[in-house]
Amino acid sequence: MGKQYAALSEHTIKFISEQKLFFVGTATEDSRVNVSPKGMDTFRVLNNNQVIWLNVTGSGNETAAHIQKNSRMTVMFCAFDGPPLILRLYGNASVIHKNDPDWAELFAHFKPLPGARQIFDLTIDLVQTSCGMAVPYYAYTGDRELLTDWATKKGDEGLKLYWKEKNQASIDNIATHIIEKNL
Repeated sequence: MGKQYAALSEHTIKFISEQKLFFVGTATEDSRVNVSPKGMDTFRVLNNNQVIWLNVTGSGNETAAHIQKNSRMTVMFCAFDGPPLILRLYGNASVIHKNDPDWAELFAHFKPLPGARQIFDLTIDLVQTSCGMAVPYYAYTGDRELLTDWATKKGDEGLKLYWKEKNQASIDNIATHIIEKNL
């Protein structure tokens, strides 16, 4: 049932391009494991062993905190329609903030989104597929615009204030470096 590969194939890249939702898992050696759902057309495949995803402002910033201490990341996609499939991408990631040298080049791959705060660059060292036969069918009816509307209403200065208040540390008090890297 499960198969492992060293890189993405044309089939898995096509599968990724059709998905509306993915999950990101990270942890440090001594932190809680964080699993976050992501959407909003924020995922790009750059090549068979490199993907990036745009992270927008949220209530926490666990992934950024974890990656700066331990670069391990797992990204998971599930087929909620069509043939069953679970696809996991394992590798090491780096976090790119707005003032980092790579930001402009990587950000150009995305449609600008209000509240964009980081880009994660994942170098894949293992691709794993599994059956997904127990994953239920779900129908995609559209994206929620609430986060985009909230970030637009906050504006740049409001978002920076929110980052200072809510996004500087993980729930385990690990620094995210969002303030010094983005202001």
